[in-house]
Order: sequence, then C-alpha cells, then structure tokens
Amino acid sequence: MLNRLFGKKPEKARAEALYRHLVTAARSPDLYARLGVPDTVEGRFEMIILHCALVVLQLQALESDDARKLSQALFDTMFDDFDAAMREMGVGDSGVGKKIRFMAEGFYGRAEALRLAAGDEDPAQLQTVLARNVYNADGEDARAPALALYVNSAIDRLDAQGGAALLDGGRPDFPTP
Repeated sequence: MLNRLFGKKPEKARAEALYRHLVTAARSPDLYARLGVPDTVEGRFEMIILHCALVVLQLQALESDDARKLSQALFDTMFDDFDAAMREMGVGDSGVGKKIRFMAEGFYGRAEALRLAAGDEDPAQLQTVLARNVYNADGEDARAPALALYVNSAIDRLDAQGGAALLDGGRPDFPTP
C-alpha cells in the first residue's frame, strides 16, 4: 500500500524510459557529424527538444487521457533533466526557474512549428523551421534539407509504430541519421 502511495505513477516510469530512448537518439553522433547539428549545449538541447516534440505529437494524436498523462510526464521528465543539468553547470537557484520557463516556452513554440511545418506540403517550411531553430539561421541553411529528411523519416516511422505502442511501453522508433 505504501508503494502505491509513495511510488512512481506508471506514466512517470514509462516517461522516464521514453526519455532515455529519445535522448539516446538525440545524442546520435551522426546528427552532429553527418547532418551538421552544432555539437554544443544549444545544439544538443535542440535535438532533445526535437525528438521529444516528435514523441509528444505522436501521443497527442491519440487524444486519450492516458496519452495526455504520459505526454505531460515526458515533458516533466525532460525539464527535470534540464533543471538538474543547469544546476550541474553552476546556474544558481534564482536563475534556474527563469531559464526553465524560457525553455518551456521554446519547447511549445518549436513543437507547434514542427507540427505545422511537418504537415505542410511545401518541404521548405520544415527546412525553414529547422534552419531557424537548430542552425540559428535567419533564412535558408544548406544543412537543413538533410535534417528535414531525417525528421520526416522519424515522423513516418513513429506514425507506423503508432502512439498506442509508445503508450504501452514501446521504444520510439527513430531512424539512423
């Protein structure tokens, strides 16, 4: 009984497992070496945000309470990790909250831009979003088309896998860059 009261909620354990898998995908050396993602704190942040957004969007498509709970738990797990990382980097307590709030706003903005761009028939839309967010470019970036192919492939694979599989404890099926 105490374990039920004080133990982790089932969605928290699933979210932590999902998060570990998406971080592994986001840290793939090929993203940085082959696709030119900057191998910096910001570049790694963008890749974690990107991969998490893809999973969250897949879960949101289910439109169920369980999917919403898991999506929220995944979001919370990611930001708990970001909080811990900032503290390890020496960011003071007073600065962490402001940075987390800014990062959360960035996540929602990026997830929405990704959702809209990935659904657009014009491939330039996704490339523009990726150029701006990942490569910090005002317009086009020569590296963005290759990353857009990766993102579209990831979306296709996650769609084929289905959000229900993620909800049931499956690993997100990300492609090799």
